[in-house]
Amino acid sequence: MDLMLEVLRLAAAIVIAFLAGKLISRLHLPAILGWLIAGMFIGPHAFNILSNEVLDSQWFSVAESLFECIFGIMIGTELIWKDMKKAGSQIVVTTITESFGTLLVVSLVFGIIFWLSDVPIYLAFIFGGISLATAPAPSLSVVRDMKADGPVTRTLIPLAALDDLVAALVFFIIIALVSAQVSTQNIPVAVILFLVFLPVIIGAVVGFVSGKILQRTKTGTSTLAVMVIMLLLSAGIGFAVNSILPAPILNFMLIGMSYSTAVANMIPKEKLDESMKPLNPIIGFAMIVAILNLAAPLDYHLIFGAGIYTLVYIVARAVGKYSGARFGATITHAPKTVRNYLGFTLLPHSGVSLVFTGIAVSVLIKSVPESAAIVQGTIAAAAVINEIIAVFMAKKGFEWAGELGKAEEG
Repeated sequence: MDLMLEVLRLAAAIVIAFLAGKLISRLHLPAILGWLIAGMFIGPHAFNILSNEVLDSQWFSVAESLFECIFGIMIGTELIWKDMKKAGSQIVVTTITESFGTLLVVSLVFGIIFWLSDVPIYLAFIFGGISLATAPAPSLSVVRDMKADGPVTRTLIPLAALDDLVAALVFFIIIALVSAQVSTQNIPVAVILFLVFLPVIIGAVVGFVSGKILQRTKTGTSTLAVMVIMLLLSAGIGFAVNSILPAPILNFMLIGMSYSTAVANMIPKEKLDESMKPLNPIIGFAMIVAILNLAAPLDYHLIFGAGIYTLVYIVARAVGKYSGARFGATITHAPKTVRNYLGFTLLPHSGVSLVFTGIAVSVLIKSVPESAAIVQGTIAAAAVINEIIAVFMAKKGFEWAGELGKAEEG
């Protein structure tokens, strides 16, 4: 009975978020803004429709991870190797410059502040590591909702996938080094590297096998069946691996992304498009659940209690993302719109940042609880404030680039 009530709560939350998105769309704003605001107000810090009991339940964790995997399909099907070869170096270089530009700006700014405030300097690098995280769902939902297409959109989609890998790699290395200083438990770097890339390996291997099978299917129904069954298999492997880890840390979006990338590069485009049509509504549904999972834990009360660290963090991260993306796009001779506006689409942050924050706090809490409190308070408040601003700015980035409504219908 409790499970049925929790499922009904989730269903009600999805309906409310969907309606909020429709309402916001009437104001010519992206639907995700409605999902985000609805998520905060139906979460445990407001009306508690999507309660902590639901968010912390095992069934919701499994369902949300599966929806993340499905959402990853949208990214992977755009990563066609023959189309990416021309812009491949540009995307890789821009990913590196925007990531390390952000790490440099945030770490330097907080390094100076913490040195003057007699706060441990290693916290500046933790802030820098967390700041790398870009939540792709908000910007990609703007792409989908407002039918964006053009150089900025086509750069953002593959960059979002690479950005997740770079952010996870840098953050976990920083945490490993900090853990060695403040904790008795050291995290082996080799294990970190393995866990960062394991989701990509799982998705790619299952996707390769799927591609071989799909090359032999004759009907749309059989193609769709293979796509769904093998996607569930890749997610199942991810769940099995998570179950033997100390904490469930695999990125299921990367599993779905790498799975669909392998498939998309092994079968004809017509066959891929045919199999994706019935999946598109499910992907849209998955996006709402992913955004609710991102927004519900956010406490809007933190907006009123945000301190100087929070405001400095938001500004420093935005400067790092924008300037790093602009520098990379400039040295690779990317189109002018990419140089000017890509950085705005990289500002959404909260989903992955909250995961990173939780990991950082767990490392610091026993040895240096005062440092854990600084990290948790700063990033939690920043997540709320930044996410609302970031959705506006992402939409403006696509608008200023002249890419809204440019995607083909259907």
